[in-house]
Amino acid sequence: MSVTSYLDRFRLDDQIAYVAGGCGLLGRETAVALAEAGAKTVILDLADEQGRALSQSLRSAGHQADFAHFDITRLQRLEKDLVRLTDQHGLPQVWVNAAYPRTADWALPLEQGTAASLRKNVDLHLNAYAWLSRSVALLMKSGGIHGSIINFGSIYGVVGNDFTVYEGTSLTSPMAYSLIKGGIVNQVRYLASYFGKSGIRVNSICPGGIQAGQNSRFIKNYSRKVPLGRMGTPEDIAGAVLFLASPASCYITGATLMVDGGWTAI
Repeated sequence: MSVTSYLDRFRLDDQIAYVAGGCGLLGRETAVALAEAGAKTVILDLADEQGRALSQSLRSAGHQADFAHFDITRLQRLEKDLVRLTDQHGLPQVWVNAAYPRTADWALPLEQGTAASLRKNVDLHLNAYAWLSRSVALLMKSGGIHGSIINFGSIYGVVGNDFTVYEGTSLTSPMAYSLIKGGIVNQVRYLASYFGKSGIRVNSICPGGIQAGQNSRFIKNYSRKVPLGRMGTPEDIAGAVLFLASPASCYITGATLMVDGGWTAI
């Protein structure tokens, strides 16, 4: 008989969890969920004021939280930055990559995009996730930690784009986005296979569309394509992160968890 209740297996007491992009739309709610589950949560972002405010809010609620200014795109300095970070806050048992780096011309129509922009966005986002995940896994391995690394992919890293949802709006989905998110899904499988023998789990969460102030036409277009009839929320994603971070998912690695209201089921 197990000495740990099933509910306790979703707890993260005495664990250290880092959230890269912890001030973003999905990262913020992820940080809240991990802190509420008992983890000492370190919020990483470039938005210093927001990060300090969030960590203070969590501490005021009785949780353990800190903030650190951290740039995932500085690949040449990333390993040194990680050592400095973990020397101060401790080695991670949980690491979540939720950052969303991109260029100012990211969302230009396909016909107006440039090769330079495509290359830059792949470097900022896909390469940063890959190198950061690799470096974090090596830190976990060297510290003898059986940790969990969670990367954010997307439905459009798994299936093709449905451009009809953008009809009647000024919105679109850049080609770089699908390229990046598809790469994230596959690099997770590589790292899961490579570090499995060290007890390090690596998984991806692929959200569907998240409602975040889009115009009503887009929300209607999108929601009618979803079996559950609505767009997602940050809370929907945070629950999935908590599951993959916790001992409840200890036999899951290399997985792609679709959190999309059934979008990819049809």
